[in-house]
Amino acid sequence: MTPIEMVRPTGALRASLRAGTLSAIAAALGGLFLLGISGWFLTGAAVAGAAGFAAVQAFNYLIPSAAIRLLAITRTVARYGERLLSHKAALTAMADVRSRLFARLAMQDTRSAPNLSAGEASARLIGDIDALEDLVVRQPTRPGSLAAALAGVALAALSGWLCALVLALLLAVFPFALGALSRRWTRTPAHEAAEALGDLRSRYVDMAQARAEIAAYGLVPRVLDELALPVARLDAARARLFRAEGAIAAFQLVYGALAAIVVLATASRGPALAALAILAASAAVEGLAALARTAFRQASVDESLRRLEDLLALDAPAPAAPIDVNLSASTLHLGAQAFGPGARIALTGPSGSGKTIVLEALAGLRSSAAPIRIGERALAQCCEAELSALFALSAQDAPLLAGSIADNLRLAHTGLDETAMRTALHVACLDERIARLPHGLDTRLGEDGAPLSGGERKRLSLARALLAGRPWLLLDEPTEGLDAATEARLVERLGDWLERTGSGLVLVSHRPHPLTLVHARVAIDTLVTL
Repeated sequence: MTPIEMVRPTGALRASLRAGTLSAIAAALGGLFLLGISGWFLTGAAVAGAAGFAAVQAFNYLIPSAAIRLLAITRTVARYGERLLSHKAALTAMADVRSRLFARLAMQDTRSAPNLSAGEASARLIGDIDALEDLVVRQPTRPGSLAAALAGVALAALSGWLCALVLALLLAVFPFALGALSRRWTRTPAHEAAEALGDLRSRYVDMAQARAEIAAYGLVPRVLDELALPVARLDAARARLFRAEGAIAAFQLVYGALAAIVVLATASRGPALAALAILAASAAVEGLAALARTAFRQASVDESLRRLEDLLALDAPAPAAPIDVNLSASTLHLGAQAFGPGARIALTGPSGSGKTIVLEALAGLRSSAAPIRIGERALAQCCEAELSALFALSAQDAPLLAGSIADNLRLAHTGLDETAMRTALHVACLDERIARLPHGLDTRLGEDGAPLSGGERKRLSLARALLAGRPWLLLDEPTEGLDAATEARLVERLGDWLERTGSGLVLVSHRPHPLTLVHARVAIDTLVTL
């Protein structure tokens, strides 16, 4: 799918764009005829007044006055309709593009997906897609600009064919001259502004995630200094863009004046029609202002499309292949050791030796060359969906969603009821703490899991892994940060749960008590070489 196809509205939105296009044409024609007839009317009235009382009496001012009022109303209503309909289509289309790109990125195999930080992904999915709104908003205005140009030439023809021909040539040259100047003046600053804004968004999101540490260690001045560079780059690039916009507006003003002068010089059928032709020429050039805005924005749009190339190039997720149901009963091979379903294994080794990497590889979150097999298949030959169906991971950093406690637990399985949630929370020794919260399971969590502590967030992650009901449970330092009494209760309840469900366990822990749950140990240096 090309970028243009990605942002092009489909279905019902096309009707909005068609209606917006008609409104834009009506607004452009209404504005042009309003200005032209007003010029003719004022000049004709002045000529009639100078010709004497009889000419004044014969001059029909009622019909032109009514036409001017009608055209003014038409232009206002049509312009409002064009703005309303085009922006409705644009905002809806951008929301659709954003959701489709996010879904495409989220459904990639994490072992081979693009390595984008949260800040970079946010910058592309928010800022760069917003910049593409111009591709939709400007669609209705282009036919309106063309209609205004043609109508301007037609009105100029009332003052002579030479007048119409000269105006037609000027209007034909205008878009090309405008486009060339816009590209020359905006391409470099648009590139710099897009890069600076993307860098700023990325840094800001990444630093916002560490705001507690930044405040605790007094790093705010240092962070502000780091952000000052992209802010300065962005301000400088935008200043150049604003100057370019001013220069383009000045060019358009001068071009409109030139068109009026040339039309006046070639008009040949009386002052009233000459006035009509002059104002029609000015209105036609003004009607092409939409092309000026489009040309000015095109460099920014191109930069946004360029930055989205990585996401646009992602393959659409293929239909899910059938999961090998026999894998759940297969033997797990860790190096030279084999473990049947329900086995309890501890990965041992010093900090930084790669134990977490093995757990994440088993969960399908990263690729690994470790000698791991499930049945007769190497780990790399198992698709992400198969690994997700086999293993439930409670990670060391316990990532949580900014939602309710129940929302976070429902990630494990659809259709969970409160009874199942409370049972899992009891095993994780978190049920009493949740019960004391004013809203219980409906308590909202912030991005950092507040109001839960670090140990409580870890236990909530453990409860979520238990609710997944997978054949194997992957636990990374499950009791870190717990006092001895809570740790003892957790280990006891987790052991009862493992006995009751027959689930397997792959454990990483530097604390001795959780290791009482396992029946075998695998030294990490037999699996990975860092």
